[in-house]
Amino acid sequence: MNSLKLINIGQLVTYDSVKNEMVVFENTEIAIEGNHIKEVGQNLGDADQIFDCKNKLVTPGFVDPHTHPVFLDGRENEFAMRLQGATYEEIAEAGGGIVNSINGVRNSSESHLISRVKTRMDRFLKLGTTTVECKSGYGLNTESELKSLKVIDDVNKSHFIDMIPTFMGGHAFPPEFKNNPNDYVDLICNEMIPEVAEQGIAEFNDVFCENGYFTVDQSRRILNAGKVHGLTSRIHADEFEDSAAAKLAGECYSISADHLMAVSDEGIQELAENGVIATLLPGTTFFLGKSEYAPYQKLKEAGVDVALATDFNPGSCHIQSMPFILSLSCIYLKMTVLDAIKAATFTSAKSLLLNKTIGSIEIGKKADIIVWDIERLVQIPYLVSDHPIQTIVKSGEIVFTS
Repeated sequence: MNSLKLINIGQLVTYDSVKNEMVVFENTEIAIEGNHIKEVGQNLGDADQIFDCKNKLVTPGFVDPHTHPVFLDGRENEFAMRLQGATYEEIAEAGGGIVNSINGVRNSSESHLISRVKTRMDRFLKLGTTTVECKSGYGLNTESELKSLKVIDDVNKSHFIDMIPTFMGGHAFPPEFKNNPNDYVDLICNEMIPEVAEQGIAEFNDVFCENGYFTVDQSRRILNAGKVHGLTSRIHADEFEDSAAAKLAGECYSISADHLMAVSDEGIQELAENGVIATLLPGTTFFLGKSEYAPYQKLKEAGVDVALATDFNPGSCHIQSMPFILSLSCIYLKMTVLDAIKAATFTSAKSLLLNKTIGSIEIGKKADIIVWDIERLVQIPYLVSDHPIQTIVKSGEIVFTS
């Protein structure tokens, strides 16, 4: 079994599961054997390969728990429309938004989509993301949703990055169901979800619970149908209005409620009481030119665990950089740097039910590590548009060097 040792680490910042807090180690080493971390400390002995970190900062690889990477082309025209004053809602009403990506996915071959998604995963990895949740949701019929999940699975089998698949047939109503939305919910519950479960790729089931999209009752049906077939619930909640989606997340024991820019105090309490993780997406607020960010301080004070994600997608947030998300989180959510790092690593892993194996640099966990070309943690958000990553270790292997 191959071994790797990282030496001359100036500062190691990670979550400590024993202490239940973020910790900072100075002048330390990491011993890796095979895919996993064997020891963290000093004078750790010999290894097949020695990597000198040259007194730079080391952190866990980022875990991005909310992305929509299976699409054909971007939607730059909608970006231009927003620059002229159109809102996200107005663009959707005019036939843009999510449904604008449907034809690309439906009409593309698997190989064409695989090529696009692989390129996007390359960029995620170079930006320090070592595990990424990937949703379907731009096919919106049974065939194309199954195709989207297969694309995720095929890329995952050949790429260094770990891709966690989520079924999201409940992303929007396709044009053919515009006038009979409940029939589309029937299709999701009675046909799509059983076939997704039989396919055996998706681990989660997500729905966009929002006024103008799926109602609370429709979302409840979709989440409950997923549970029957072994899919863990996630939910897009209270992004534009308080639609009681956070309350539904608590009721359905969703592992995560995402967005939450318009969440109510009652919704926050429901998340706290039912152990739902709040996954915040400040990149979306920024990209849409909005000013109301999710209420991080209220969530924290209520005892809700908070994760961070990019929400990478072709329309409302074409951002892949978790370092930039950290900058937004510190500036606009008023997170401390340590809180932001925890949210983007350990808690994000927890929201994917993977915190026992990834999300922190601890003995026995997978060796997913970033060696930065900076000395201090605060420099990550401070540099904003710069991404000073020197080296990325994924599953114990050096997979990227700048």
